[in-house]
Amino acid sequence: MDTLQEMINQSNRIVFFGGAGVSTESGIPDFRGTDGLYHQKYDYPPETIISHNFFIKNPKEFYRFYKNKMIYLSAKPNAAHLKLAEMERKGKLDCVITQNIDGLHQASGSQKVLELHGSVLRNYCMKCHRLYPVEAVIETPDIPFCSCGGMIKPDVVLYEESLDSKTLMDSVKAVKKADMLIVGGTSLNVYPAASLIDYYSGNRLVLINKTATPYDRRADLMIQDSIGKILGNITIE
Repeated sequence: MDTLQEMINQSNRIVFFGGAGVSTESGIPDFRGTDGLYHQKYDYPPETIISHNFFIKNPKEFYRFYKNKMIYLSAKPNAAHLKLAEMERKGKLDCVITQNIDGLHQASGSQKVLELHGSVLRNYCMKCHRLYPVEAVIETPDIPFCSCGGMIKPDVVLYEESLDSKTLMDSVKAVKKADMLIVGGTSLNVYPAASLIDYYSGNRLVLINKTATPYDRRADLMIQDSIGKILGNITIE
């Protein structure tokens, strides 16, 4: 903790890159944890249901799963979200790069958030591209449709879909310019998102995760603990 605090004190362009572990502390299950979606039983594996082809061919089943298991509007920001927002307000944090789709970083007050995998809070018509709030999805019994007749799709990157190129390039630029990179709550097993770490060339690479990652040996500081607990104990002058 002393080393982490010292690193943060010495840095002025910090970038935080986070994954599912940041949101699990707000009560949102991840895919691979003990209680995660991969450990539950459905007619299809979760990775099949939230794929592009499945969405197109079986939207009713997609939305039944999606509305039950992917949207958590009652979740609140935890200590990690709040500390990152504070770091940004005080000029220490340049941006948050997240793999999460829950919007909790913005709810905590973070202004510059790069959402690699999109957000459940945004939805659009696949035909006319009209935008819809999340309520348009959850309040529709089956498949949500636009007034033009087009099907509404969540602005979420599904399996078989590419990441948004601008969001990815903005993330690469931010990591390259960072004087400190904090990676938290991610196993660093999902690509291309995990490869962002390769663009960091500084000497303040911090990995905070409850379990080991493939990048542990490259870290200047590694902490295996709760991301909320660790960041929550940091003091920002």
